[in-house]
Amino acid sequence: MAEDEVKESASAEDDWAAALAEQESTESSGDVSAADDWAAAMAEQTTADSQAAHATESLGFSNGNSTATQKGVFEQLVPESASIPGGPANLDMILDIPVNLTVELGRTKIAIRSLLQLAQGSVVELDGLAGEPMDVLVNGCLIAQGEVVVVNDKFGIRLTDIITPTERLRKLHR
Repeated sequence: MAEDEVKESASAEDDWAAALAEQESTESSGDVSAADDWAAAMAEQTTADSQAAHATESLGFSNGNSTATQKGVFEQLVPESASIPGGPANLDMILDIPVNLTVELGRTKIAIRSLLQLAQGSVVELDGLAGEPMDVLVNGCLIAQGEVVVVNDKFGIRLTDIITPTERLRKLHR
């Protein structure tokens, strides 16, 4: 019975050795096969690129060296006299675009519980101080600061400071 166990053990070891040898040969041929697959894919991509370039040239397009590409395909949509950058015609186009102008008294953060407890007559404390300049925002972008005035029983704002682009950035990073 011990001989049978020894034979089975030797047979199992031979099976393992054969399986390992087969795996190693498959892996080494797999590396070559993977390299061949990559080479074939790259060759296919190169062929497709050259066919696409040939197709665009046959349609009248090129790599930028033709006079049609250098001059531009499209005609001017506006008369050349009105196409001067910064000219009055360009400014007139945007003068009637509506924007949202907002004057912000201040801000605060409160919990939803406190928000739900607000009632008519409640006072909400803001982080802005009384007498402090109010922020003037156009479409959410700070452009100026000013002070509140009352004219004919209506509120207004007197601009005291126009914000420069560098000041706008500084205020955004607070």
